[in-house]
Amino acid sequence: MFQVVLTTAAGKRLIARAVATHPAVQRALNSGTIVIIAGTTNGYVAEEILALVGGPKGFSRRRFFRGITLPPYMPATETGRLPGEAEFPGDVVIIKGEWQRGKTISDLLDELREGDVILKGANSLDLVHKRAAILIGDPYGGTIVASLQAVVGRRVHLLLPVGLEKRAPGNLDELAAKLNTPGARGTRLLPVPGEIVSEIEAISILSGATAELVAGGGVCGAEGSIRLVVSGEPREEKLAKELIESLAQEPPFRL
Repeated sequence: MFQVVLTTAAGKRLIARAVATHPAVQRALNSGTIVIIAGTTNGYVAEEILALVGGPKGFSRRRFFRGITLPPYMPATETGRLPGEAEFPGDVVIIKGEWQRGKTISDLLDELREGDVILKGANSLDLVHKRAAILIGDPYGGTIVASLQAVVGRRVHLLLPVGLEKRAPGNLDELAAKLNTPGARGTRLLPVPGEIVSEIEAISILSGATAELVAGGGVCGAEGSIRLVVSGEPREEKLAKELIESLAQEPPFRL
């Protein structure tokens, strides 16, 4: 076994590479629809998937999100909105391998069917029970509530790319009940059904090796980093080590 430290940005890139190879994504690329809902982790996912269908030319991660968490000294509303909403590029919609530029989840929600895939980032991760929850600032529930119509109603596959930095030790249902209580202030929280892809699942998908979170944190750019111990057959460990080395220098996300 070996240990590795991944920065938040490197973790996002790792997750994105795994999602691009996920069997459900590969099937939908050939014969279905993929909707990558805007979010910072999904910006990396969009780059990796678009590279499979002719390259991400014309795509930028810079404003590929609706809400974002920022430090107190940077301007944003209570729900994470930034000035300059006109710069929002829309979600990434790929239909049978063709990028439909400028479209959002709302443009084709009624057309999604079993075999299609929605990718949506998350904000809270319960590692023990492999559940995720999403912060909601929109009074109508945002893109996740819209997406659940297709996920629950028509069995569209929901993938949740989410980094281990977002781990929350509490019961997500109880946390949601607290944040959603009438009279409370700030964003709401919605636990959702879906398949989680964190750095742990990503390493398994891409190499077959097993990863376990053992520590976290750092300074000088390593804030939010995770420390993993990776184990497996010699071939699997070699693949995992080569993979991690190839993305370890991923630069931090910038607006």
